[in-house]
Amino acid sequence: MAILVLLAGGGFAALETDTVESYWEGVWWGLSLATTVGFADGTPETTLGKALSSVVMLLGFVLLALTTAALASLFVSEEQGPEELRGHAFEEDVLAELRQLNARLDEIETRLPPRD
Repeated sequence: MAILVLLAGGGFAALETDTVESYWEGVWWGLSLATTVGFADGTPETTLGKALSSVVMLLGFVLLALTTAALASLFVSEEQGPEELRGHAFEEDVLAELRQLNARLDEIETRLPPRD
């Protein structure tokens, strides 16, 4: 994202000569757009400046969404851990009970008289 902001700064300085007076002011524009703050001073006047602004805004929004999703997944995975362990323990208990029932049925079948 830092590289995008630095490249966008150069792009704004080259494309928006009426509004952006220096490279560093262009970097300020790029940073304010990437962080979804909005335009620092004025808005782009050229079509290419508007296109560059759109790309920087969208990528800033994507970065914000990915960061939020990553943080949310940390909280969700911590909560699911014990739940998954309880589910696994329940499955093991059910399988053990089924094995006992199967053993009892086998024992009962061995005691029954043979069928013709």
